Amino acid sequence: MPKQRKKSDLPSKTCATCGRPFAWRKKWADVWDEVRYCSERCKRGRPRGDGGKLVR
Repeated sequence: MPKQRKKSDLPSKTCATCGRPFAWRKKWADVWDEVRYCSERCKRGRPRGDGGKLVR
């Protein structure tokens, strides 16, 4: 069995939307450099460059 790591030993980043720190997850192992948001909710709620207006 592999040696367990403490959560404090894992790399972390700051969320681009809410500003909270979040830790590395196994599902992000291959794309850790591209991860910017701590959750899907923050990803959906990110500020947009168009001022948040809907274009129809």
